[in-house]
Amino acid sequence: MHDTVRNAHARQEGDGIDPEILAALRSGKMTIEDAVALERRRLERESGLAPRKGHWQRPSERPFFRTERETTTVLFGGLTWKHERLIQANLLRLGYRAEYLSSPDVRAFEIGKEFGNNGLCNPTYFTVGNLIAFLQNLEKGGMSRSEIIDRYVFFTAGACGPCRFGMYESEYRLALHNAGFDGFRVLILQQDGGLDQGSDNAGLEMNLDFTLGILNAFLVADLLNDVAYKLRPYEIEEGSTDRALEEAMEHVAARIELEAVYTLPAGLARLPLLRRHRRGAENLMKFLRQLFASPFPELLRECKEIMAKVRVDRTRVKPVVKITGEFWAQTTEGDGNFRMFSFLEQEGAEVLIEPVAPWLLYLLHQEKQWLRDRRLLDVAPGLHGWARLRAMARSLRGYARKSLLLGLAERLYAREYQRLRARLDYLPQDIPKQPHLQRLGHPYYHSRIEGGEGHLEVAKNIYYSRERLAHMVLSVKPFGCLPSTQSDGVQTAVVAHHDDIIFLPVETSGEGEVNAHSRVQMTLNDARERAKKEFHHALEESGMTEEDFRSRVQAHPEWQQTFVTLPLGVAGTAARLVRKAAAGNTTRIARKATVRKGGRKQ
Repeated sequence: MHDTVRNAHARQEGDGIDPEILAALRSGKMTIEDAVALERRRLERESGLAPRKGHWQRPSERPFFRTERETTTVLFGGLTWKHERLIQANLLRLGYRAEYLSSPDVRAFEIGKEFGNNGLCNPTYFTVGNLIAFLQNLEKGGMSRSEIIDRYVFFTAGACGPCRFGMYESEYRLALHNAGFDGFRVLILQQDGGLDQGSDNAGLEMNLDFTLGILNAFLVADLLNDVAYKLRPYEIEEGSTDRALEEAMEHVAARIELEAVYTLPAGLARLPLLRRHRRGAENLMKFLRQLFASPFPELLRECKEIMAKVRVDRTRVKPVVKITGEFWAQTTEGDGNFRMFSFLEQEGAEVLIEPVAPWLLYLLHQEKQWLRDRRLLDVAPGLHGWARLRAMARSLRGYARKSLLLGLAERLYAREYQRLRARLDYLPQDIPKQPHLQRLGHPYYHSRIEGGEGHLEVAKNIYYSRERLAHMVLSVKPFGCLPSTQSDGVQTAVVAHHDDIIFLPVETSGEGEVNAHSRVQMTLNDARERAKKEFHHALEESGMTEEDFRSRVQAHPEWQQTFVTLPLGVAGTAARLVRKAAAGNTTRIARKATVRKGGRKQ
């Protein structure tokens, strides 16, 4: 049998078999099985399917050098246009060419599915497809692919971990390769890389200036975006809030672009001590200027004057819907979450958005917890006596130093948020304390489980419902998102234990918008009824009729201003205004609200 097969192989011409293998077969020195195995390995090597030896290494790509900054544009996207406009302004200030991508639409989703892997979460499809669509438009405009690859780079965040966010980088590269843009550079800011991830010759230098600029962009965009969502449902002139927001954002962006990058004065730089440690001294001064001489408090005061032009009528009774869920789905404002925020406003709701700031504070909190759980684990088990005590002291000293730095960063970021929030008369929402959220969520969702937002989705559902800050909690997440799906399973127990919670999870993808909107409409009816009952109960408690309330508001123009402090204790804006209007006659109501929140403004 083997002789027949061997002779048949030998008679075939042009069969592509390696000549050495063919000669070995003819001479009888190799069996058919061995020849097939050798030929398989050869074909695998040629097609790139040969098994790897050792650990997988990220494919190397052409670096982005400092000398290319003047001719290369840094692309980025994935947040709201408010955040991205201020990030762009900071990059321009630092000497980069920068451009942010428009909000991804369904067409971007389709492109992402065309060129990406199967089974990805839809943020990957939307963001990858959005980048490829931008590059394809450049090509249609007359640029060659080699010019595009040379003149543009893409900057995004990266991480490792249990969810598919850790695969974004490789998916970007695969989709770009499949779309014909092989070699296009993708720059990654690692989630755990610290403040300085750039070398001296790096094209994108992620130093302290870069980091502070990004953090300030997050803070200012969070606060102004929050103000806009609180005003838009009550604006008297349609579109006035959006016009004021655009004016305020451009005002801040223009100021950022003109802000000079701090350098040590020449006299100080010549001092021997500072000359040896110039970079450290400059970073210290930049940090102190951020804390005590930042231009942003004054900028926010000027933005308050711009936003104050919006005329509002807060006597309208509207349900307050708190947004939670997966980070990208709860942040984006386009097709990626079915344009859910604008849909809710069209349905007569006030949207309580989720800022970026709590996510950053959550990362710091989790890192502190990770250190606390692992303290003393680096002490060698074989040590005894004084050697063991010295090793334990070194371990505790290192843990205390790192924990102190993380705690300081956490406090300083929260301080900056509150300082800027005060310039807007505390109208933007407050940030819940991370330890408090951990205590609320931990009995249902273990706080050591990482991935996505961890225990935050469960904790925020309880917090915003129990503290009467929202009538309904809407959790949006990508289809098949593992961490959010786990949270949804736990939410069943949460809702069972808290009868007053109205909670709705919605999975988002490039399809199913009508079905998602329909589900939201049905649940929103319950929230709308709750808001009406709350409003009428506040009227009864105050002893006013609805006509008395409206006439009293008309008699106090200061209550109709854009920035006005309302008492807490109820979720609805109209009900809170009732309590303010009744405060002169019913001081008990105001006192109850003050005691409830410890005197904090909201």
